[in-house]
Amino acid sequence: MARINLRPWRQERDERLQKRFIGNLVAAGLLGALCLLGASYYYDIQMDRQDERQKYLNAEIVKLDRKIEEINELRSKRERLLARLNAIQQLQGNRPVIVRSFDELVRVLPDGVHYQTLTRNNETISVNGLAENNDEISAFMRRLGGSIWFDEPDLSEVNRSDDLKRFNLQVRMTKPDAEEAK
Repeated sequence: MARINLRPWRQERDERLQKRFIGNLVAAGLLGALCLLGASYYYDIQMDRQDERQKYLNAEIVKLDRKIEEINELRSKRERLLARLNAIQQLQGNRPVIVRSFDELVRVLPDGVHYQTLTRNNETISVNGLAENNDEISAFMRRLGGSIWFDEPDLSEVNRSDDLKRFNLQVRMTKPDAEEAK
């Protein structure tokens, strides 16, 4: 006998296709959601790594800034030390000149003239002294002007005190060449 299928096969086929379509749709949705979660997780990891790199770079920048400050402090300290060294060397170099200048002050002093105070300010020596008369003060100034160690004597005041003349003058120290100093 022949079999006749009276079941609604088209409807069953449509339902199967519908279920398969819904299953595929759900699977695609789950796969898409999984991809989105994976991408989100990947980007979170990348952001965390970038934050770590940024923190590392900031820490290194802070270290380098400290080193730069230390270098600047060392340079400043070096400049101060070099300035001190130059000042000391200049004083050491001027020591014989100062001694020779004061020795020359004794040599150019005529009889009858006496020093009360000698004050040195940079290259200027201020002389306060006593003399018996104006001629001795003039002779003293001529001797100062004729010395290779002094230049530009300038008499600022002469006063009479008892039987002596009190005078104030300034003279500029010079540093003669080695040949002239001998």
